[in-house]
Amino acid sequence: MTTLLLIPGLVSDTMVWSPLAQAATQHMPVKNADVTRDRSITDMARRLLAEVKGDLIAVGHSMGGRIAMEMAHLAPERVRGLVLANTGHHPKRDGEDDKRRQMVELANSDIDEFAMQWLPMMLDPSRVDDLALVSKLKEMVKRVGAQVHQRQIHALLTRPDAGAYMAEIECPVLLVAARQDAWSPIAQHQEIAGAVADTELVIIEHAGHFAPVERPEDVTAAIEDWLDRRFGGLNA
Repeated sequence: MTTLLLIPGLVSDTMVWSPLAQAATQHMPVKNADVTRDRSITDMARRLLAEVKGDLIAVGHSMGGRIAMEMAHLAPERVRGLVLANTGHHPKRDGEDDKRRQMVELANSDIDEFAMQWLPMMLDPSRVDDLALVSKLKEMVKRVGAQVHQRQIHALLTRPDAGAYMAEIECPVLLVAARQDAWSPIAQHQEIAGAVADTELVIIEHAGHFAPVERPEDVTAAIEDWLDRRFGGLNA
């Protein structure tokens, strides 16, 4: 039976995909990926492939989407499908090092202040004052912590150029973009859709970069619908 592998993004944990996990767990094996230990996207992908036996559908948010793509690149015979939410495929951009390292320094010195500066950029602007949502995400960032953040930033700054192998991905791909995601905009997902043979693009309204947390019902419903149509349901 195919395993649904749920991969969180930067300074994130199982909370991001918990609604999908709850919906899927009664129908198929579900595994929450641990992406806190490795210092490269490729090492994360290799370890997850070693930990999950048999075929899988990789569901990745943000950095997790990059890990999912790398898994499909490394083991196309095992990865039956990809769900890529709020993610990207470009290599490191000019000036990215300095911006990322400034945030590493901030997180290392004051994780609370890091969360308060970083999270508003990740949300639909209309949700920035949603105290319950922001508090939930802030607690997650603090749980994951500054050391993991630093390792993950190293992985992002040394990430593979996924655009170089996009055309080789043959499995079905669901792209989940969000209307108010300024970090990974819709156009970025459209570029992936134009490069991969078998893709569908869903746009989540009233959500930013943390769409699976901001609009969990909409994101879960979109993924369930895709699984049903492309794999015969969650018991694929």
